[in-house]
Amino acid sequence: MSVFVPGIRRIALQAPSKFFVCNQCLRSAPPRRLRPQFQRLSWRGYADSTATPLAGVGNQVGSTRAASEAQGASKRAFPQTSSKGVAYWLLGSAASVFGIVVFGGLTRLTESGLSITEWRPVTGSKPPLTTADWESEFEKYRASPEFKLLNPHMTLDEFKKIYFMEWTHRLWGRLIGLSFVLPTIYFVARRRVSGKMAVNLVGISALIGFQGFIGWWMVKSGLKDDLFAPGSHPRVSQYRLTAHLGTAFVCYSWMLLSALSILRSHRMLANPKAALDTVQALKNPALATFRRSVFGLAGLVFLTAMSGGLVAGLDAGLIYNEFPNMGLGLTPPKSELWNEFYSRKDDRSDLWWRNMLENPSTVQMDHRILAVTTFCAILALFAYSRTGRVGAALPRGAKKGATGLVHLVSLQAALGISTLIYMVPIPLAAAHQAGSLAVLTGALVLAHRMHVPRQAIRTLEQRLSNCRK
Repeated sequence: MSVFVPGIRRIALQAPSKFFVCNQCLRSAPPRRLRPQFQRLSWRGYADSTATPLAGVGNQVGSTRAASEAQGASKRAFPQTSSKGVAYWLLGSAASVFGIVVFGGLTRLTESGLSITEWRPVTGSKPPLTTADWESEFEKYRASPEFKLLNPHMTLDEFKKIYFMEWTHRLWGRLIGLSFVLPTIYFVARRRVSGKMAVNLVGISALIGFQGFIGWWMVKSGLKDDLFAPGSHPRVSQYRLTAHLGTAFVCYSWMLLSALSILRSHRMLANPKAALDTVQALKNPALATFRRSVFGLAGLVFLTAMSGGLVAGLDAGLIYNEFPNMGLGLTPPKSELWNEFYSRKDDRSDLWWRNMLENPSTVQMDHRILAVTTFCAILALFAYSRTGRVGAALPRGAKKGATGLVHLVSLQAALGISTLIYMVPIPLAAAHQAGSLAVLTGALVLAHRMHVPRQAIRTLEQRLSNCRK
């Protein structure tokens, strides 16, 4: 106890000076240093003010809370511009779709598409591993019309080759779906994309899932005898094949244009003055007709590619293997083009459209006409871009796009004629299908360069106005 006595005595002697101070000394003493949120409250203000002592603190806390709520709301809101990394990811996804389109053509050309007779989206990802599994898959293929009518002497080793072609095609499609849907969820949840781009990504994800359904719907048409004419070559429906191809083209185009729009937005924000100059150049009235022509040309390229899908579905490239003639003239005889064999109504009211979509001779002629029209239209557009007021007002990037489109369509025309003359060899046919998507890419790039990005302009103008303030 004696140990604590000196300490107790010292506290007793210093207590009055520490804890009991008169008002005069308190007012003359310098203000003590307070924490930041209390610095606005002085001892004099506290003594003289009739307000609540913590009123200033409450205002400070309220403003801090409002700022934090505003910051949280900004985090929850979508940004005006998507991340540049999203654009690169979209370009990679588009390249993967480009590849699977070409590989799908190889699957069709090698007649491998009907080797897998079941659609198992999850369990089908694993190929047969044992001899019993292979025998089971081969037995299912033996029950298909293709085996009975086309490949009755096929061995198990030959079946494995076409099976792996189709299995790889389906697995690639699943990988595209997973590599797109999962990042879409992440980018939207973390607000790495704008609101409009979030809608685009969700739409593309839905389209990829729908594409898988169309793929099986197409394959299913080649597994039933009642879906093609008796005695004909077992094949999938040309309508369903064209729908499958068209969906892939739309998916690729959607990805490509979305990526290009993000990259252009970043370029415009990096150099606002050059961006506004380019926009003003695009708004030149002299370019209005050229812009509409470019958009129409992109539609024409897509239509030509879809007519090529009908040619592939009907194997129409195996007849009339010369160019530009088709037999004895530029077109087959009228009786062959409008054959009543393809009509299914007694009054022949469906004669014209069924021949255009189901008669191999007419389908090939239609594709030739569309291909030649597309080739001439691109050449005419190139000449138009170099003459008169259009040539003087057209931005440099658009001129380069028109030149590149001429190169692509010239190569595609050479591939198409070669594929026809040599009776559809697999390498040339696959290159021709890739060329169609390449020409569409060139048309879309040119159309994108001619498009006036109104959303990006609004974002740019808003940022410029904020900088002036």
